[in-house]
Amino acid sequence: MLHAVLPYVLCILIFAIGLYAIAVKKNLVKVIIGVMLIDTAVNLFLVLIGYRVPLRGAAIAPIITPQMGSSRQAVSELLGNAVDPLPQALVLTSIVIGLSVTALMVVMALRLHQKYGTFDLTQITKLKG
Repeated sequence: MLHAVLPYVLCILIFAIGLYAIAVKKNLVKVIIGVMLIDTAVNLFLVLIGYRVPLRGAAIAPIITPQMGSSRQAVSELLGNAVDPLPQALVLTSIVIGLSVTALMVVMALRLHQKYGTFDLTQITKLKG
């Protein structure tokens, strides 16, 4: 029972660490790493949702081939062993969006460092101009 729940617990732990980094840390680089951890935790959670333990045999792609035929037994076998492709598509989309958001945050952090000379958020908010 524990081995079935452990990946979800680790996913929540990674999310909590990222949330802690965003809420508590004052260094902008650490905040960016926290956002990346949250993004990774959400992607991992979506992959875990899409995982399915097959009834018998190995998990297969949800593709109906002519060799399968249209019998009820073939359809029920497909439904019992097929992996849901929707979470996989969502994760691929999320990875691309996460990469672009991370690149934007890094560029903004570099511009802030060029202007203020520091990554410390408390010093940046105290400066005027």
